[in-house]
Amino acid sequence: MKARSATPICLHVGVVGRGRRGQLLTTQVGAPIYPVQRPLRRDTRRATASDHMILVTGATGSVGSAVVQQLAGRGASVRAFVRDPARARAMLGDDVTLVTGDFASPDTVLRALEGVDTLFLACANGPRQVEFEATVIEAATSANVRRLVKLSAALAEVGSPLCVADWNGRIERIVEDSGLPAMILRPGFYMSNLLANAAEVRRTGTLRAPAGEAGITMIDPWDVAACAVVALTESLAGGSYVLTGAEVLSYRQIAHFLSEATGRRIEFADMNDDEARHHYITTGLPEWFTEYLVRLFQKFRDGAATEMTDTVRSLINREPRSFSGFARNHAAAFSS
Repeated sequence: MKARSATPICLHVGVVGRGRRGQLLTTQVGAPIYPVQRPLRRDTRRATASDHMILVTGATGSVGSAVVQQLAGRGASVRAFVRDPARARAMLGDDVTLVTGDFASPDTVLRALEGVDTLFLACANGPRQVEFEATVIEAATSANVRRLVKLSAALAEVGSPLCVADWNGRIERIVEDSGLPAMILRPGFYMSNLLANAAEVRRTGTLRAPAGEAGITMIDPWDVAACAVVALTESLAGGSYVLTGAEVLSYRQIAHFLSEATGRRIEFADMNDDEARHHYITTGLPEWFTEYLVRLFQKFRDGAATEMTDTVRSLINREPRSFSGFARNHAAAFSS
């Protein structure tokens, strides 16, 4: 996987931090910290297609595209904000309304928000993420958007040594200061992040990461999207909600599930931090993202991603998807 230094990176993870709206608990560095989540309060009247227009940003991302698909499947009025309409059309299908624009162009954001009541805010991770999402939040305020659902990260915290966590913490602060009614979703480590390792696994039969024996709660992006759809279409209490899967897995266990799904032997190969930096740089990752990954796995090894919440189950009334199921669904990506 190669990326230029200015290219946003779509690896998602949660590391919980301080967000005033979510009334977060504090703890020592390296320990898991989760928000005191408000009870999920549902309106007895369910929003339907004719109730309001929903704008989905980040609509071709792993979560955003699933949000669009699930909203469309419900018959909701949904509009997808995209930069490349041809790519979006191929991904989302012919029945989805596309509006072309760019986070770097505030006028296109304002036009996309015309007639919109509810906004799903998502953006690829990158050095301009705070700037881009702040532009959308400002435009949403001007457009009198009535509800915002922000896709954040479970370790979001202003001042975090993890750049992605810091950026999301700053955006959460901007959301709060805007006064917009908002719900913050803080998903943990996405199962789909493993797809970044797929080419190497196919080639070598080895899953490499500086993970040690760390346990990590992973979540399928489809489940994150399902939670977002509920947040977008039902009346729920605002605040920050951490989304996790229902199992804690090590990378060694992940390699085992991939082996079972593909029918080939896949082994986990641990790396120290220096080896990981060299590996990520030589595969073409930018320096900021390389350092982020190294620090992220340090957090994992310190136990920062071992706790689970029941938020997914409460929101979508089913168990979160398992990694074994994800591995079966994506076995072809890891098969030689």
